[in-house]
Amino acid sequence: MFPVIRTIVLSVLTGLASLSHAAPLSFTTALDLAERQSPKLAANAAAIAATRAAAIPAGALPDPRLLAGIDNFPISGPAAGRLQADFMTMQRIGVMQELPHTEKRRARQGVAAAAIDVANARQRIDRLGVRRDTALAWLDLYYFQRKVSLIDDLEHENALLAQVVLSQIASGRAQAADAVAPKQEAAQLADRRDDLSRDLAQASAKLRQLVGLSTIDGLADDPPALAIDAQHLRGHLQRHPELLAFSAESRRAEAEVAEARSLKKVDWGVELVYQRRAPQFGDMVSVQFTFDLPVSPATRQDPVVAAKRRELERLDALRESLVRDHTVELEGLLAEHAALTRQLERARQTALPLAEQKVSLQTASYQAGKVDLSAVLAARRDRIEQRLRVVELEGGRARVAARLHYAYGEDEP
Repeated sequence: MFPVIRTIVLSVLTGLASLSHAAPLSFTTALDLAERQSPKLAANAAAIAATRAAAIPAGALPDPRLLAGIDNFPISGPAAGRLQADFMTMQRIGVMQELPHTEKRRARQGVAAAAIDVANARQRIDRLGVRRDTALAWLDLYYFQRKVSLIDDLEHENALLAQVVLSQIASGRAQAADAVAPKQEAAQLADRRDDLSRDLAQASAKLRQLVGLSTIDGLADDPPALAIDAQHLRGHLQRHPELLAFSAESRRAEAEVAEARSLKKVDWGVELVYQRRAPQFGDMVSVQFTFDLPVSPATRQDPVVAAKRRELERLDALRESLVRDHTVELEGLLAEHAALTRQLERARQTALPLAEQKVSLQTASYQAGKVDLSAVLAARRDRIEQRLRVVELEGGRARVAARLHYAYGEDEP
């Protein structure tokens, strides 16, 4: 009964989830979905839960041991084979408890707590990667759609040009061969559409993979305007999750050093035994204490401590190397973002308006019979390239801004 109910509930929830995302996918919704649907983040969450569970017994005492047996059982002589014939024969039952040194228990607790920090740090790194990859996939799909829409506009303009050419041929101002040119341009635009359709399908598949949806019914809204403040990003460099993870790794290494040092501390144990003899003899109780004897720390404990300290030094060196790598990456991305911003401004304010103006002038001259069709086509090809370049620059700058924001600018929740 209960499995059936569970199956029905899961089916209903799955259906509701699919309905809830039937609308166009916004940028923010894509990021949220990717976090919820990411198998890697789910695996990390399970690892964190496992690490927390493993930390619970870290400082606990070992389980006690039950002792039971017979001492001094005679196997020869007059009392041979009899349990209560000799006063030295006794049945014994007792309990033994090992008591590790307090510092060892504290050290194990410290290692367990540091392991939880490391697991959380890895989760933050993977969360950053999921959000960054999803943002880039959404932007890729958005700007490929922009390019396809631009091709639609260009094909419509080409159809209008074909009508102009036919009108010119009919009026005797153009040759009949000119009628072929718009068809050639239409074929070139179709080739570009095919390339963009391929890129669009790949981008859509990538985004669907990240957000866990079988279909995406278009994109909602424009991409967010991610403000890029170079000074803020440079000041936020040390908060990068990969660098914070080294802090967690260092804490774990320090805890392991403390644990290695604690191996020199003496553990002890206590044993309490009740000994029963024959009725004519009295019963007995025994108490026994045991102690470890670390007689050769130079060959046993000291090498372990030295190895853990070297591991701590290794982590410090790796962190410094990673800081340098991220500094180079940050400065490179900032320079690329600034260059794309300048190029986009020139393309919008100078190159594209001039290309539009040239097409208008050449088209007017062609209709007046002053230039041939090749001049118009050359101007149109330049305008096509400029329009596509503007979209390409917008997309490139948006992608660089996303890489900067989701690596150095976003605060962890």
